[in-house]
Amino acid sequence: MENLKARAKRLKAEITALYYAAQDPRVPWTAKAIMLVALGYALSPIDLIPDFIPVLGYLDDLLILPALIALALRLVPAEVMNAAREKAAREPVSLKKNWLFASLFILFWIVVLAAVVLALTRAFH
Repeated sequence: MENLKARAKRLKAEITALYYAAQDPRVPWTAKAIMLVALGYALSPIDLIPDFIPVLGYLDDLLILPALIALALRLVPAEVMNAAREKAAREPVSLKKNWLFASLFILFWIVVLAAVVLALTRAFH
C-alpha cells in the first residue's frame, strides 16, 4: 500500500511538472497535445471508463493515465523536463478539476449510447 501511495505522489508531481513543461516553447506541438490530453484526463472529475464497471473501471487509472504521462515525458526534451520538475518542486500548483474534459467524456458516452440504441433499433426492425 505504501508503494502505491509513493507512486501516486510521484504521478502527481509529474503532472505538475508536465503543466510547467507545456508552457515551454521548446516543447514540440505533438508533446503539448499529448500533455493536454493527459492533464485534462488527470484533472477530469469524470473518468472515461467509470470506476463502478468491474475491472475496466480502474483500467484507466492504472494504465491509460500513466501511459499518457509516460508518452508525454518521452516527447519532452530532457532539459525542459528537468527544469519543469525543479519548478514544480519549488512552486507546486493546485491544479483544479477540469469540467471541459468531463463534458467531453459525457459527450463520448452519449454518442456511444446513441450508437448502441441506433444499432439495436435497426436490428429489430
